[in-house]
Amino acid sequence: MSDPEPDPEPDPGPRLAPNPYDELARLAPPEGEDVPGSRGPGGPREPGDPSPLGVPSDPDDDDWSPPDHRRKGRRGRRSGSLSAALKLTVALAVCAAFLLLADRAAELYAQDKAEERLQESLGLTARPAVDIHGFPFLTQVLGKRLDRVDVTVPHVAADRVSLAEVRASARDIRVVGDLPSSVKGAVVGRMDGDVLLSFDDLSRELSASQVKFTDSGAGSVRLAGSLPVAGYDLRVRAEAHIGNEGGRAVTTTVDGMRLDIPGVATYRPGRDRAHSGLRLAPEAAGRIAEEKGRARELLEVPAVVRALGVPQADVDRALRSEAALSRFTGRPGFVQELLRLNLLDVVADNPGLLKRAGIDPTLVDALLNLRPPELSDRLSLSFELPKTPGDLRLRHITVEPDGIRARLVGSSVPVGGAA
Repeated sequence: MSDPEPDPEPDPGPRLAPNPYDELARLAPPEGEDVPGSRGPGGPREPGDPSPLGVPSDPDDDDWSPPDHRRKGRRGRRSGSLSAALKLTVALAVCAAFLLLADRAAELYAQDKAEERLQESLGLTARPAVDIHGFPFLTQVLGKRLDRVDVTVPHVAADRVSLAEVRASARDIRVVGDLPSSVKGAVVGRMDGDVLLSFDDLSRELSASQVKFTDSGAGSVRLAGSLPVAGYDLRVRAEAHIGNEGGRAVTTTVDGMRLDIPGVATYRPGRDRAHSGLRLAPEAAGRIAEEKGRARELLEVPAVVRALGVPQADVDRALRSEAALSRFTGRPGFVQELLRLNLLDVVADNPGLLKRAGIDPTLVDALLNLRPPELSDRLSLSFELPKTPGDLRLRHITVEPDGIRARLVGSSVPVGGAA
């Protein structure tokens, strides 16, 4: 009887690729056997001992761990994103700085051209200062309208004196021409500022009078100094009251003027005979009362006796004896009577009377020929705005410790070629 046929082996199915780790496992020695070069089962290997696979180990190798490729990829992607953002930020900052510098350069150039144009058009000796506001400037250039421009002009000629400073803030300015290089002019929609007439400038520019101007309060100016007349330096004092003429000029009314011939007489110009005229100074009146010869010469003039208001009989007795004259001139009221005497009332009929009183007749002639209007003109500190197109006015004129200040307002004021 024949042997039964062996059962066919089951089909293992599709053949799989061999696992490399299984191959490595088969190469390992059986459990319990020492690996050549080791210190025993499971013992540590010395540097340089061969690995279980027979490969010598590197003494510098650290404990090995599998690499984390996922973490490295995230770090690389993050680093690349930060680098791109940083480059973009730097590029934007550079562009912004470039635009800012270009805008500022154009603004400075336009300011320089505006200062040059103002100096030429107004005939100024000093270069004005122009400050253009608003940012960005180049967008204003394209629209040919500026938001605000501040202008400071020093030493503007105004008739006999010069304005120490003119400051104005112009708004809503329409530019005529092409900014920044071809500006012909501008039209100022609204202007607000002030002008200053400095007391220091007045004292320097009105040098013929050597008068110092100071604030006396209540909108007036005190004048004090010296005035040369006929070779004499007379002390002068006066008050100048400030006014506004039509919004175009500052006017002054000079009154209370007094010119002193030191130690001799005081001259007050004017039509009021009670307060004007030529009167002896207290020092001169005292000397006449003491010097009997000069007192006799005055009392021998009937017009003087009438002006003194003393009885003629008393004068006649004083003129007959020295003792009576001493009693008459020694009275407490005699000096006061001499101080009330207006020499201009009696000098016309008695030309030699001035010499008897110790006064130089040529000086009196010069004072009489120097009429009050002429004196006021010599001491006048008035000024008028330059004639310019547009509505430009002076408002709220005040007297301050450093000078006379007036507010400057205007609208639709053309400047430069726009006029």
